[in-house]
Amino acid sequence: MSEPMVRTETDARGVTRITLDRPDKRNAFDSDVMAALADALEQAGRDARCRVVILQGSGKHFSAGADLGYMKQTAALSHDDNVADAMALAGLMQTLDRLHKPTIARVQGAAFGGALGLICACDIAIAGDNARFCLSEARLGLAPAAIAPYVVRAMGPRQARRYFLTTEEIAAERAAELGVVHEVVPLEDLDETVEQIAAGLLNNGPVALDACKRLVARTQEDGPDAALIRYTAELIAGLRTGDEGQEGLQAFLDKRPPTWIREASHD
Repeated sequence: MSEPMVRTETDARGVTRITLDRPDKRNAFDSDVMAALADALEQAGRDARCRVVILQGSGKHFSAGADLGYMKQTAALSHDDNVADAMALAGLMQTLDRLHKPTIARVQGAAFGGALGLICACDIAIAGDNARFCLSEARLGLAPAAIAPYVVRAMGPRQARRYFLTTEEIAAERAAELGVVHEVVPLEDLDETVEQIAAGLLNNGPVALDACKRLVARTQEDGPDAALIRYTAELIAGLRTGDEGQEGLQAFLDKRPPTWIREASHD
């Protein structure tokens, strides 16, 4: 029997740690990981013992984003199947965003692609000073569609335009300036800092904390709605099945520059 790719542990205080546990794959996710993570979040939401959720990755990295094998699969899917797949990712993000428990992202190492969506959908994000972030989708002829509502909300549309378009790597301190994470601490202090925040949350009324989350969402017009989520799914499905997305992914798998880079070099 294979080991679970997502582990959940709840301590006596009611702190639930949900861990992406594929350190050999840098905690990259595929459809199975997304389903397991969504299930873990839903269970935490229903668990009366759970007071605080900490989302983390095992090993050296939080998450490298999409798994290579998963990316190959999406390239071969039809438009409709890609919509369904994108809706599953969008549903995961929304489940995390709307969880009735306070959530903390504990971030170390790489946090690429979809991992930024998870981080920005959490209530609080704390990063070690070795963390680095990247919205790399455009390199593959794609766009960070399903995670965009949460990333744009965190960093604002002006900054999102830059980092969606340039795909440049973002250092931890810059991520804090952008609002992607709340605080950056030395890596050796990461666990202690996350623990202090979790302990502080436990001092507050669970009903009040849920009310605070709903209050903020209400002031922001209740966050991403069904129409926006559907739009993001249709967008990424169209890009994945289009000529540029197919070429970008194949070039990535072949470890060669995509045609648009070769063409640009001839100008």
